[in-house]
Amino acid sequence: MNFKLKNIPSQKGRIAIVTGANNGIGFETTLAMANYDFKVIMACRNLAKAEKAKSDILQKMPDADLDILQLDLSDLESVKAFANNFKNKYNQLDVLINNAGVLIYSGKKNKEGIELQFATNHLGHFLLTNLLLELMPDNSASRIVALSSIAHKEARIHFGDLNCETTDDKGAAYGQSKLANLMFADELNRRLKKNNKKIIALAVHPGGSDSGLFDEMSKVMYYTFKILSPFILHSNASAAKPTLFAALSPEVKGGEYFGPQGFMEFRGKVGVAKRSDYSKREDIALELWQLSEEMTEQSFEV
Repeated sequence: MNFKLKNIPSQKGRIAIVTGANNGIGFETTLAMANYDFKVIMACRNLAKAEKAKSDILQKMPDADLDILQLDLSDLESVKAFANNFKNKYNQLDVLINNAGVLIYSGKKNKEGIELQFATNHLGHFLLTNLLLELMPDNSASRIVALSSIAHKEARIHFGDLNCETTDDKGAAYGQSKLANLMFADELNRRLKKNNKKIIALAVHPGGSDSGLFDEMSKVMYYTFKILSPFILHSNASAAKPTLFAALSPEVKGGEYFGPQGFMEFRGKVGVAKRSDYSKREDIALELWQLSEEMTEQSFEV
């Protein structure tokens, strides 16, 4: 791969949405996209944190073109409101980065009783993409980037138990949500190509970083990660590089999965990431798509 982030030309006049833009990888992605002259819409649940993040970026980059719109991905009505607000202000979307995510072990659910990680990490992004796809120009520079995780490798979609209430594996729900992110990107790209669209959908994983996802871990696990992090994790800025590659590189074709190439894929140069055989199953991806349409009560026509 000959692509270099430093060689990206100005993207003036183009618009990007970054979900979860106020911290971690989302913040670094927003900072980089603004540096390339995108107008970046910071789609965030907590407006106070979003304003602080915007202020921090403007201190580094006074000419950054940023806008904040509230979005709670766990709440489908909030997703619909965000899409309406965006369409009222803008008539085009060039890059959609489905970055936001939660990692919890407490069995929380949204107000509809859906496990919070599946609701936030997958369903919210599925509906958001559905509602905004029509605004994307039909060219290969239009990108939909889904953030998956190495946690997808041992995961399954528990169609009979989406809330993962019958398993003792506390990481099953998170792994399921990240697997869903990957399989959604694959299925979306297949449908785009089948309909002769040039828009590209693909997935990435950031490797290992202290991006704020670990805040709800037990204290023992949290401090273990903190102690080991300098040796196994990389910075949020480095963790954002697979996303930026997927969003901006002319080398991508669609349907790929990129991530760090170093030890256990925790860090290193960006390249083609390893993925589970299960994640390649088109029958599962189709069933997930249909279930997601039912759960969002919205048909998704590409």
